[in-house]
Amino acid sequence: MSDHKKFYINGQWVAPAKTHDFPVIDPSTEEECAVISLGDQADTDAAVAAARAAFPAWSQTSKEARAGLIERLLEIYNDRAEEMAQAMSREMGAPIELSRQQQVGAGSWHINGFLKAFKDFSFERDFTSTEKTLLEPIGVCALITPWNWPMNQIILKTIPALATGCTMILKPSEIAPLSGLLFAEFVDQAGFPPGVFNLVNGDGTGVGSQLSSHPDVDMVSFTGSTRAGIAISKAAADTLKRVSLELGGKGANIIFEDADPKAARQGAIRCFRNSGQSCNAPTRMLVHKSRYDEAVEMAADVAKNTHVGPASEEGRHIGPVVSEVQFDKIQKLIEVGMGEARLVAGGTGRPDGLNRGYYVKPTVFADVTNDMTIAREEIFGPVLSIIPFETEEEAVSIANDTPYGLTNYVQTEDDEKRRRVARRLRSGMVETNGQGFAMGSPFGGYKQSGNGREGGVFGLDEFLEIKAVSGWAAE
Repeated sequence: MSDHKKFYINGQWVAPAKTHDFPVIDPSTEEECAVISLGDQADTDAAVAAARAAFPAWSQTSKEARAGLIERLLEIYNDRAEEMAQAMSREMGAPIELSRQQQVGAGSWHINGFLKAFKDFSFERDFTSTEKTLLEPIGVCALITPWNWPMNQIILKTIPALATGCTMILKPSEIAPLSGLLFAEFVDQAGFPPGVFNLVNGDGTGVGSQLSSHPDVDMVSFTGSTRAGIAISKAAADTLKRVSLELGGKGANIIFEDADPKAARQGAIRCFRNSGQSCNAPTRMLVHKSRYDEAVEMAADVAKNTHVGPASEEGRHIGPVVSEVQFDKIQKLIEVGMGEARLVAGGTGRPDGLNRGYYVKPTVFADVTNDMTIAREEIFGPVLSIIPFETEEEAVSIANDTPYGLTNYVQTEDDEKRRRVARRLRSGMVETNGQGFAMGSPFGGYKQSGNGREGGVFGLDEFLEIKAVSGWAAE
């Protein structure tokens, strides 16, 4: 679209109630690539009113009708995939190959997963011979999404909300809003009824807070920082609306003595992917002492040989981090780490040859202990901390000694040990031996990594109320 300042409300692209221009910065160049408008209370109110008005009719449409529109949306998404890849690459710095394959691919993968789960999903279930359990849409939903995996998170929220019969207001990240605006075009092209899907751009303290506290919003689904998740929960408390949170992480990657020889190399690559901007990244590498020196050497080699460059550049490299704020935060934490642990690769400053753009050196610290700042804070950049351990008990204790609980990783050829450790790790997900999760697997965390689950049937359940009805049939 040519005018990025408009919002999508009640099936129309409308001008904001007041002008609050906000520049979108290309993190590869530090130059302005678009200008959006931040919403005002009047814009939020209009979007919520449109969603509220559309809810009665949309909630009563047939399952088949809703599935048909989602299938049409998937066709449009696939047809316009290159536009989406370019938008995400420009707004948040994902290298174009990563954007095409993983950033865009995550969206289509999740849509297919929801369609598969929805096919056999029943909204009416027999509890007894005379009593029925009904699953009904919760109502108007505020969907607040982050900048690091834009389509992944927008799809994980909008598709189950649409499928279950909810209406919604999407507030994408103001730092990376172009993909959200493009997605709104896809929804409009697919032909969803006016008011079912609405989009208002804004920041967390503005539109985010307005949606979280709005009396006509029934649910908030948020992905982002733990700090923001706490603020949203407090804002939502006065109206007792449901709050679903997918927050930060500080994943432990436990490499036992019998792990695959390439485990440390693969773990470092995974940590640096997407410039380290993934909540489920394995940022703490816990290595058995018998493999420790080898793992440190391997991880340092990965860091030194990881190419960093512009998002527009073809190839398998990592791009910049998303913003100056993130760059400065990461630099400060690397500096702290240099005073705490042994730096074996990377460090402060930009990589050689790059004097503009928010580029961070892939960085590895060794001899880290779990009480250090770099082991406890979510850095959200390409920074890896390596911690030695001697026993299984110690490894589990270190892994669980964190306020987070999103994803942990286990590497061992001992099947019983792998299962035993997985049971003891306090996290919503445990990936073992590099085996990825299946389509529709529940994504979410324990503790300060949030609550609720996204993906597949679990994601559909998040947007439903449960109603018991007695006397459904005669005895």
